[in-house]
Amino acid sequence: MALLRGHAEAPGLEPGGAGPGGRGGRATRARHVIINVGGCRVRLAWAALARCPLARLERLRACRGHDELLRVCDDYDVSRDEFFFDRSPCAFRAIVALLRADKLRLLRGPCALAFRDELAYWGIDEARLERCCLRRLRRREEEAAEARVTSNGRGAQGSPARALGPGRLERGRRRLRDMVENPHSGLAGKLFAYVSVAFVAVTAVGLCLSTMPDIRAEEERGECSAKCRNLFVLETVCVAWFSFEFLLRSLQAESKCAFLRTPLAIIDILAILPFYVSLLAGLAAGPTGSKMLERAGLVLRLLRALRVLYVMRLARHSLGLRSLGLTVRRCAREFGLLLLFLCVAMALFAPLVHLAERELGARRDFSSVPASYWWAVISMTTVGYGDMVPRSLPGQVVALSSILSGILLMAFPVTSIFHTFSRSYSELKEQQQRAASPEPALREDSTHEDSTATDDSSQDPESMAPAGSSPKFLWVKA
Repeated sequence: MALLRGHAEAPGLEPGGAGPGGRGGRATRARHVIINVGGCRVRLAWAALARCPLARLERLRACRGHDELLRVCDDYDVSRDEFFFDRSPCAFRAIVALLRADKLRLLRGPCALAFRDELAYWGIDEARLERCCLRRLRRREEEAAEARVTSNGRGAQGSPARALGPGRLERGRRRLRDMVENPHSGLAGKLFAYVSVAFVAVTAVGLCLSTMPDIRAEEERGECSAKCRNLFVLETVCVAWFSFEFLLRSLQAESKCAFLRTPLAIIDILAILPFYVSLLAGLAAGPTGSKMLERAGLVLRLLRALRVLYVMRLARHSLGLRSLGLTVRRCAREFGLLLLFLCVAMALFAPLVHLAERELGARRDFSSVPASYWWAVISMTTVGYGDMVPRSLPGQVVALSSILSGILLMAFPVTSIFHTFSRSYSELKEQQQRAASPEPALREDSTHEDSTATDDSSQDPESMAPAGSSPKFLWVKA
């Protein structure tokens, strides 16, 4: 490719003729422009740019001299009268599709962030992307921003200046944070996670054993056998560990108020507090306060039932449970729609089955419309306990309609919830892998983007658009 050797030597670059408005034999260039993007030769009509203007090509059209031309494009081939841009040809295909069909979509090959940079280079607004592609770009931007924040935070934690500045207290807090919050940080983090999960399992087993009939009978009689005493010791040890773990998590948190507002911290408080309340109530009652303890016995038993919340602590160590919680938070609107569908259908089918069974069939099961609400719910959710069964033919028709409607209504939001769960699981899994080895993950991500850009710019021109004496141009008709 011949380089642009000067303003006077290049045809069509005389004063007033650098763009498509040259004189004489350059009338063709007044209607079309030939550009070469990374080996992909494209012949574009200037009239097509009027429908969807490209800022860079508009600047190319307005060039009136050699210096201005080189500031817009990378090279100019005098023999072929084409302008060369050393950019990604794969991304430029999507831009050509925008000019031809007025639709801009992300391609599978290039990285979304690299494609965004190409749009900025050619002067195209990101808002012209299709809605699904724009969501994909925004999601990739959020992931990249989160990766930068994580890498900057971990890089600052691991920097020698930061390590020497705050002193031993800050270094100890960082080690404590890694051990408590990141099981993949090392041997200490793994051991801490295993011990925590083991205590949760022991607590669940102890809760089940405490509900056995013989132990409940001993508690009601005020007796305490060896078995009951062993269960109390086991519960005390587990609560002591959970209290110690809660204390460690609060110590490593930079903001104590923000830590106490987190859902898992609230669960810890609700699960640990009943044990201390019941223990203090027993100590305060003493030997003479048995009547007061009996009055508060129901409240204490209800508080101790909150021990089931210990199972929720597994969310700290289970990727699936965290994905489930994130899905519930993200799909609040979908769950609201599902509840709305069920309420509307319940309000429709409950009066119908009451009318069909009570008035026409003279059945006593469906005594009122509120009682029929229960039947409508268990029928639409396809549970069917069998406690209320329509016997008449109209009631059976209503039952069949409610069951089919319930199946359809339940299926509507399920697809969106499933995709949200899959995306949440992938994001959390990627975060977990990044936390386990942050530096290699970042290098791999940057290498992937660089290789994508390199592959786009170094593809064989013959595979994109054969060059030569008879090139196969991509035509965009005016």
